[in-house]
Amino acid sequence: MADPALWFEHALLPDGWAERVRIETASGAISAIAAGADPQAGDARGGIAAPGLPNLHSHAFQRAMAGLTELRGPEGDSFWTWRELMYRFVADLTPDDVEAIAAQAFVEMLESGFTRVGEFHYLHHGPDGRPYADIGEMAVRIAAAAETTGIGLTLLPVFYAHSGFGGAPPAPGQRRFVNSLEGYARLHEASQAAVAGLPDAVVGVAPHSLRAVTEHELRAVAAIAGPVHIHIAEQVKEVDDCRAWSGARPVEWLQDRFAVDDRWCLVHATHVTEGERCRMASRGAVAGLCPITEANLGDGVFPAARYLAEGGAFGVGSDSNVRIDAAEELRLLEYGQRLTRRARNVLAGREGESTGGRLYRGALVGGGQAVGVPQAPGLAVGATSDIVSFPTGHEAFAARSGDAWLDSRIFAGGPVEHVWRRGVRVVEDGRHVAREPVAARYRAALAGLLGR
Repeated sequence: MADPALWFEHALLPDGWAERVRIETASGAISAIAAGADPQAGDARGGIAAPGLPNLHSHAFQRAMAGLTELRGPEGDSFWTWRELMYRFVADLTPDDVEAIAAQAFVEMLESGFTRVGEFHYLHHGPDGRPYADIGEMAVRIAAAAETTGIGLTLLPVFYAHSGFGGAPPAPGQRRFVNSLEGYARLHEASQAAVAGLPDAVVGVAPHSLRAVTEHELRAVAAIAGPVHIHIAEQVKEVDDCRAWSGARPVEWLQDRFAVDDRWCLVHATHVTEGERCRMASRGAVAGLCPITEANLGDGVFPAARYLAEGGAFGVGSDSNVRIDAAEELRLLEYGQRLTRRARNVLAGREGESTGGRLYRGALVGGGQAVGVPQAPGLAVGATSDIVSFPTGHEAFAARSGDAWLDSRIFAGGPVEHVWRRGVRVVEDGRHVAREPVAARYRAALAGLLGR
């Protein structure tokens, strides 16, 4: 049941920080905000409040692989050797496994301050590659995990048809992902049905990558309503292979043929040229950045400093879910820039601006755009009441104020206190209210999966 009203010592509003803020909610949205207010009997209370962050890119099932791919291979490891391990891992996952793993991932997302997930969902079919009786069976399981945990869901069913540029036949390890355009139309319809019982779910589309679709297929998929997400220019080999096939780089090829505007989220876009980057920023596309996964896979570092200076929209995602931590995604985004530029506070836009404040607000607005739920840079009337609070009594927040709280959350290890999702408290004192049963089911699933 939703808390009728919430009261915070401090809260981030669109025009800045306010003190003693009372927030009323109705039907899952913020109905009123009063600053300088006293708490009333029955109000839920918290310390420092801010909107929950959108997680714009997740493959939930990969959470179960975390820590299992850190053994060096005989010829050196890369994204491509990791991908082969992922294909072997995914071969045995059942629908029950996927639901259990997704619920565990969603619990951890909420505990870290993510309140909505863009689930880039490409595991559709049975182990032999044939669709389940309900082609949306796996989407139903993702929706069930979202319902169990309370996280907001933007479901992005993936269209995947080929193993390489130019329409190469799919590889055996990809058989659980592959659809025809006709099959994808049925899958998309089934995905909409799967999330129909969730209060504010969004369904978009996700052509997997330029490797996995032809131009004709991409046009057909992008014509479907909703946000469009695509992996692109993540790896140098991907760029080289695209040039060998088409004579153009991946982002260049896409921008020359499609109106890559504010509907689009270009996931990773790590290896972009200056011209490609400028076109992304000017057309309003979102750069979907996943710094923890990009570091884990050795992808490289997106040129975020120049992109933000050009007004580019961005958000962050947990991608492979090797570690789920909203603050660490933002921290690594900044630290990657520091390491490559040998400077500090690179992503703060002007003298005296808080780096944490710039990152948090940017990820709110750009991430919200990418997942189809527009978000102000603070708590606002009419917005979904997805709220994260941080404890004023914790040493990381001691003797601080304003955006220094966000700096301390991101860079000094300040923890999450409570999380409300549509006005319902789903995380209390740092722990999800359903953590124990969800974790027990996850452990049982892993014991069975890794023992097969």
